[in-house]
Amino acid sequence: ALFVTELALARLWISWGIQPAACIGHSIGEYVAACLAGVFDLPEALRVVALRGHLMEQTPAGAMLAVMLGEEQVRPLLSDGLWLAAVNGPSLCVVSGDPERIRQLQTRLRQEQVGCQELHTSGAFHSGLMDGAVKPLEDALRRIRRHPPRLPFVSNVTGRWISGQQAQDPANWARHLREAVQFVGGGRELTEFGAGALLE
Repeated sequence: ALFVTELALARLWISWGIQPAACIGHSIGEYVAACLAGVFDLPEALRVVALRGHLMEQTPAGAMLAVMLGEEQVRPLLSDGLWLAAVNGPSLCVVSGDPERIRQLQTRLRQEQVGCQELHTSGAFHSGLMDGAVKPLEDALRRIRRHPPRLPFVSNVTGRWISGQQAQDPANWARHLREAVQFVGGGRELTEFGAGALLE
């Protein structure tokens, strides 16, 4: 649902003559960016997104917590069962992992008067709990056609512009499922690019 809604919205803007100079997506949104860039044809993108969701549903139960701290402050809080899932801003990260460990972290942060909020998700995305889904997704991606991007877009894995090789590499998309979303880095790339307007 997220994928098709985001893609439909982007195509609506394009139908009105608003042509993107570049794209960035957040987690599943990067598949939208890749589809707009021509890396995946729509039918194949839909199959991959559906499979990705199915594989994620098979992973162990997990939870996610938004934390009003920067990456350097969050990393020391991580221990067994907790992973950095996203760096969304200079003072906004997401931690992902075992539900009990997430609850313990939330209690600790509230005692220290650090803003935090559990997210309404069905799993611990972008964490080690996704490990079982990584190889099946990579194997599936090897069986579909991939093309060089015709439109620049930013990688969540690196927070930098994606290269043609990375965009077509199944291992990159498998890492994308497991590793932290480097969204703040992507924002810096867009600023340096000179983006005068951002449309969500």
